Amino acid sequence: MMESSHPAGAKPRLLIVDDDDAFRESMELEFVDRGYHVLTARNHREALTIVANHRPEFAAVDLRLDGERGLEVLRDLVERLPEIRAVVLTGYASIATAVEAMKLGAHHYMAKPVDPEDLEEAFHRTGGDASIGVPEQPPSLARHEREYIEHVLAASGGNISEAARRLGLHRQSLQRKLRKYPPRK
Repeated sequence: MMESSHPAGAKPRLLIVDDDDAFRESMELEFVDRGYHVLTARNHREALTIVANHRPEFAAVDLRLDGERGLEVLRDLVERLPEIRAVVLTGYASIATAVEAMKLGAHHYMAKPVDPEDLEEAFHRTGGDASIGVPEQPPSLARHEREYIEHVLAASGGNISEAARRLGLHRQSLQRKLRKYPPRK
């Protein structure tokens, strides 16, 4: 574990805000093993309740929460705890959201999948990381579309009809798109 400013025996408190149960639980296990007291939230309301009661020093906030923007969660966390070291996590990285996250007080911005060790280092890093490369070719528009469709489909509980309604598509059109671009391996 990295150095901290905690009294002997006190564990640093980490808030993980993500609507993906599997991701949230895996990060919780990883950081408990690293000596953190981990608090988890699925949404904005749960995150603010935890902040009010536990005052975490660190936070990992997903950019897209089911029906909510992670940047709004970030804004409220930083407003309530200006010293919090928050990292925004996303599977939909863009320069615009990275800049917005930093303006709202994020300590760092990382693309998923994220390695727990890299996330822990990001909490403690005081500057940027010039060694992070920029991909030679950004993901295609088709890849972004597919990832967004998967996000909406997951938020719809796998219900294709509901996902199609949320996307403003006919159910058969959505099924064709899902067949056309198979999921990432």
